[in-house]
Amino acid sequence: MSATPTRILGIDPGLNITGYGVLEVTRGAVRLCEAGVVRGKAKGSLALRLVEIHDGVADVIASLKPDAMAIEQLYSHYKHPRTAILMGHARGVICLAAAQAKIGFVHYSATQIKKVLTGNGRAPKSQMQLAIRRELQLATTPEPPDVADALAVALTHYYLQVRRGLAEQPRV
Repeated sequence: MSATPTRILGIDPGLNITGYGVLEVTRGAVRLCEAGVVRGKAKGSLALRLVEIHDGVADVIASLKPDAMAIEQLYSHYKHPRTAILMGHARGVICLAAAQAKIGFVHYSATQIKKVLTGNGRAPKSQMQLAIRRELQLATTPEPPDVADALAVALTHYYLQVRRGLAEQPRV
């Protein structure tokens, strides 16, 4: 296994609060590098909020230099189609920031993320926060929930892609 660390950026997209979490993987061991939120503060202006989200995520990418990005897939409910359309804007500028930095990205559905981490595709946010706390051996539960969600996306990518790749590498 390689001693070169791999960094995974997990993103929970939102127009007001976008959660992010960066995990570092070295020799199969996962540790939290940094986590936080990017806020779209501009009131009433979708365009300005999108610029803030893009710039915030671009700053995270520039400072933490992830090797890959995983983002929660868009979910649409028939009662709230406008919400899905607006969230698509946020996801678009986040994916643009990754593409501009030449970082590959993958999408995971919320139910897939929950199933990977808790065994239950319909797990509540509180259960997800506890799972993240346990998996990353954190002293406290990540707050706000957007941070835990972003870390869950990154961990899902680790379990489904990175860890699998480590297992397939020949041992030296």
